[in-house]
Amino acid sequence: MLTLGNVIEALQGIHPDHSDRVITSAVVDSRLAIPGALFVALPGERVDGHDFIEDAFKHGARFALVQRIADNTSAVLDLRTPIDRTELSNEIAEIDPHTPIKLYVEDSLEALQQIARFWRRKIDLRVIGITGSVGKSTTKEVVAEVLSQRYRTLKNPGNLNNEIGLPLTILGLGKGHERAVLEMGFYVPGEIQFLCDIAQPHVGVMTLIGTVHAERAGSQEAIVRGKAELFEALPPAPEGVAILNNDDPLVREMRDKTRARVFFYGLTPQSDLWADSIESLGLDGINFRLHYHGETLHMRVPMIGRHSVHTVLRAAAVGLIEGLTWQEIVNGLRSENIQLRLVVVKSHCGALLLDDTYNASPESTLAALNLLDEMDGNKVAVLGDMLELGPYERQGHEIVGRRAAEVADELVTVGELGLLISAAARQAGMQEELITELENSQVAIEFLEPRLCEDDVVLIKGSHGMRMDHIVTALETHR
Repeated sequence: MLTLGNVIEALQGIHPDHSDRVITSAVVDSRLAIPGALFVALPGERVDGHDFIEDAFKHGARFALVQRIADNTSAVLDLRTPIDRTELSNEIAEIDPHTPIKLYVEDSLEALQQIARFWRRKIDLRVIGITGSVGKSTTKEVVAEVLSQRYRTLKNPGNLNNEIGLPLTILGLGKGHERAVLEMGFYVPGEIQFLCDIAQPHVGVMTLIGTVHAERAGSQEAIVRGKAELFEALPPAPEGVAILNNDDPLVREMRDKTRARVFFYGLTPQSDLWADSIESLGLDGINFRLHYHGETLHMRVPMIGRHSVHTVLRAAAVGLIEGLTWQEIVNGLRSENIQLRLVVVKSHCGALLLDDTYNASPESTLAALNLLDEMDGNKVAVLGDMLELGPYERQGHEIVGRRAAEVADELVTVGELGLLISAAARQAGMQEELITELENSQVAIEFLEPRLCEDDVVLIKGSHGMRMDHIVTALETHR
């Protein structure tokens, strides 16, 4: 496990004596600190982690990475400048083992990243990096479950996929881990390259390219270049493998961006691993056939919606690359441990709620609408604003509106951009009395609560900032 000595070696290049105190975890939220944790105090626009150092210590943290010292209530090791090994060893020896230690650095975030970079290189394991505009987190969950059928596997908890979350995840690596599955988020060019420098991936998996974060990245072309950084960072074949979506032309072109072996997955025989005969079973999952090197497997998995076949293909591809048997792969795909983003719950009146409120893009919303199309009952689409689409804002909302008109029996839009969805639905022929435009999630709750009935199937989806999850919570728990 990570120790105080490892942290000091990462920052100072020396490993002092008396520094074998184990660090059990690394956190940036003091409430998540456990006994032996390293609390990383990050300054922020609204909240400064330095204000919560003592709270972290009360929760059991024994170390804090800080860039500001406000009091002398704890022991302090000043690591801002080079320090003599003997002198540092003596300092540590004088600190009571039960006394929390503040590690004083110039920049706590840069220090966290430097420690993670160092620690990753100390652990001998294979890393699978996953990126894409849609489906990263679900793919991460399924890939990790498949690999765990044979290997001790670490994955990012939740959505810890950025310049803070990924280093925190890596600090959770131990000598017993054999595989790590790391989701890599993207906002601006250069970000994935930076994450790859820390994580050192051997396998890269691309879901698909969409318009998510176009507002910050600048354009879809910039998104393509940014996502391709994962494949540029992979080692050459045979050690490196790029797993690419053959059904997405923008992803397919990334084969020219890598020295790694390219493995295509998709829905056509031109792919290395492909699927056909896809049949949705509603909430009972999907049936399909998998084809690989002349083999055909008839599969049934509990994942919901036809679009889930691509998730299966990605996870199976990783399993094959990492040497798993088909039985191990199938066991992982059918595991009950997989945590999927879309959750199905019942409302207080018995209506079926398709809770897909984690986030939204045009691509993921179209997939959710396709799932709604496969369901039986009165289909209600409750769709909120999709944020951060930049120049694709109008186009993205209009595409969703047109598909909603084809699928939904009723459409409820939430937010200002939702008006673009409803306008496109009208233009596509949806009758005015079937469309309702609402300002926010609270108004949507008040509108939906008295109207839902047992025969309704309600898709609820929108960007995280729209708090569409409040709608699900209210409809599910109301009595």
